[in-house]
Amino acid sequence: MGFTAPVDEIVFTLEHVAGLGAVVRDGLFPSLDDELVRALLGEAGAFAEGVLAPLNRPGDQEGVRFADGAVRTPAGFREAYRQWAEAGWNAVAAPEAWGGAGLPVMLNTAVMEMHTSACMAFGLGPVLTQGAVDALLAHAGPEIQARYLPKLVSGEWTATMNLTEPQAGSDLALLRTRAVPAGDGSYRITGQKIFITCGEHDLSDNIVHLVLARLPDAPAGTKGISLFVVPKRLVGPDGSPGALNDVRCAGVEHKLGLHASPTCTMVFGDNGGAVGWLVGEENRGLNCMFTMMNRARLATGLQGVSIGERAYQQALAFAQERRQGRAPGAAGTSPIIDHPDVRRLLLTMRALTAAGRAIAYATAEAIDRAEHGGDAAAQERADLLTPVTKAFCTEAGIEVASLGIQVHGGMGFVEETGAAQHLRDVRITSIYEGTNGIQAIDLVTRKLPRRGGAPAAALIAGWRAVADQAYRADAAELGALAPRLGEALDALEEATAWLLDPARDAEEALAGATPYMRLLGLTAGGALLAKGALAALGLRRGGSGDPALTGRVATARFYAENLLTDAPGLARAATGGAGALRAGLDAFA
Repeated sequence: MGFTAPVDEIVFTLEHVAGLGAVVRDGLFPSLDDELVRALLGEAGAFAEGVLAPLNRPGDQEGVRFADGAVRTPAGFREAYRQWAEAGWNAVAAPEAWGGAGLPVMLNTAVMEMHTSACMAFGLGPVLTQGAVDALLAHAGPEIQARYLPKLVSGEWTATMNLTEPQAGSDLALLRTRAVPAGDGSYRITGQKIFITCGEHDLSDNIVHLVLARLPDAPAGTKGISLFVVPKRLVGPDGSPGALNDVRCAGVEHKLGLHASPTCTMVFGDNGGAVGWLVGEENRGLNCMFTMMNRARLATGLQGVSIGERAYQQALAFAQERRQGRAPGAAGTSPIIDHPDVRRLLLTMRALTAAGRAIAYATAEAIDRAEHGGDAAAQERADLLTPVTKAFCTEAGIEVASLGIQVHGGMGFVEETGAAQHLRDVRITSIYEGTNGIQAIDLVTRKLPRRGGAPAAALIAGWRAVADQAYRADAAELGALAPRLGEALDALEEATAWLLDPARDAEEALAGATPYMRLLGLTAGGALLAKGALAALGLRRGGSGDPALTGRVATARFYAENLLTDAPGLARAATGGAGALRAGLDAFA
């Protein structure tokens, strides 16, 4: 089926939940106004619907082809990428000094959502290119910036992230790729990297690899890793791609999903070493790469939202058309959407997707305030929300795609409807860019304890204010939204205090990390949906007759009454300690 870009829903979330209007009023983006926002998102939606969405199903069926070291993308992808780059979609949030539009990350996030919903396999490559731009802006010297940024910003060239090696999955301390100084300011890179998204393809004239490697005298562990820029083609004095570098694709993976996106094994240095240049300081490469990875983690969380939206749209259309059984009060066979249990499935899909969108956009808002307003509190908020966005939103997307198959029944389990593709494609999101378990560890061991938990306390206080406002709203349509949100916040505060206890054993904290991550994301989604519901009530009182406002209130109420009820149980799981984990497997070891 086709895809309809949810522009109105996106604009509402940006303006009334994430706070784009306040960012503009505070002067962070003086040239931005409502008309430009609407026009940009409308054009992005049209491109998603008209150019990218038609590629999704055929691209999955055809897949990429690999032969003699070359990768060919499915029919239509190369032309679509050319149109995408020429339209400037790669440059939305990049600085104007390098050819970008200088617009908020919030808007770029919204654009990426629609393009990823239309065709996730297409959208993966630009995520890495934009992340590389961020890394080079933050850490590269002027010469490297001048050589690579203009064509990366424009999308004329693409970029990759090369971390993983066969013996070193998520443990980068085991990394073996070597970098030897060549005496002329460059380095010779030798080694092998695996699982490299878009490591080789036919979409652009050059591919700029960002590669983690060790210098000969580097200390052991992650403190001895440096970052290098290693182009597929060496760049001539005039900035054009020239001779091939000593880097090749040795093969592509045969994957569960994302068949139209090449996942490559890359080999550096078969013939003396690939030529590379140091980015940032020696042995500080992991810090540089994290600039790229943190933005990629926001984008990965957004992929969960994007596929959730696509799966929900398809399931809703199917449920409206498919007739089976007799719903309560019906005289004959009913559309399955009239059955209460199917309505519950669809509302769960809608609510989780809306919550994930709100969390992702709120994270983007914090990034914009930190980067363009120098707001230290916003940076802390972005740091705290980034792992939550990555983990909660991807798990929500997986759940929504699975529920979409359930709505389709047996027709969802076969490939004919395309419902299964959504689950196949989104399933990787909880694994790559740092597994969700790693995100949970990062949250409870690094992000949560900062300044004694003050950033988390500030977030919770803001959400508590939303709950208090919901109590005062006294609107029958809100149902039990306020008390359920209040209970979730109580549970979150209890679990947060438990984890921040200085006497807490490290193993106990790690045992509770994943349920705590889910609890934090679940509560964040409830608070942000409640904020949107209150805004919708206000707009309706102001005279707006938009029927979608009623739907937004109902979605927030459903989320609170049916999903937030998990919060107390998650808090108990988060604070239960490690005893059951040890005993549960030790008995069978």
